[in-house]
Amino acid sequence: MELASVIDHTILRPDCTPEDIQILCQEAKKYSFVAVCVPPYFVKNAVRILDESTVKVATVVGFPMGYACTPAKVEEVKRAVEEGADEVDVVVNICAVKNKHWSYVKNDIDSMAMATHSRGKIVKVILETGLLTEEEIKQLCEICNQVGVNFVKTSTGMNGEGATIKAVQFLREHLDDNIKIKASGGIRDKAATERFIEAGASRIGTSAGIQIISKP
Repeated sequence: MELASVIDHTILRPDCTPEDIQILCQEAKKYSFVAVCVPPYFVKNAVRILDESTVKVATVVGFPMGYACTPAKVEEVKRAVEEGADEVDVVVNICAVKNKHWSYVKNDIDSMAMATHSRGKIVKVILETGLLTEEEIKQLCEICNQVGVNFVKTSTGMNGEGATIKAVQFLREHLDDNIKIKASGGIRDKAATERFIEAGASRIGTSAGIQIISKP
């Protein structure tokens, strides 16, 4: 497998600059990464730089805490798509999950997925597995199965533990076959990337994409 074809080449630092986005996008084109993942503020920049390229533009919604109200997150989705994003990585409301407000959680995920799908785009639901129990993850998987999201993503890389092989395997066990998994958070070398793919991940979110594909 060409590892570049599963990597979301990512920069989500709060202090990133237009120059950083320019470099990220040029690297993505050079190495044929599947997508770049950038802050919402820089979606327009990335879309312009990647015009006529096969590289997709992804951004984040409700990032990194996920606890904004649902209407605000839906508006974030709409704006991201209007500005040219192909994919949105949306964070679940961890507060609602921890309080077992499952109806709220389902409506939150469903609303963001509907706003994305109605515009013909891809939605990835970020769970933040390092902060959740297995029972909470299982319940979230069931909701994602019911809603019909495109991807479930392990983590933001900002809170708690990042991606683990165990988490990816658990997700693969409880998600419908048509829902893909994105592993993200702390993946920085080729060997780890290959292990995550073997465990069931179809996409890897990382800021170390070049390092991963360049080193044996």
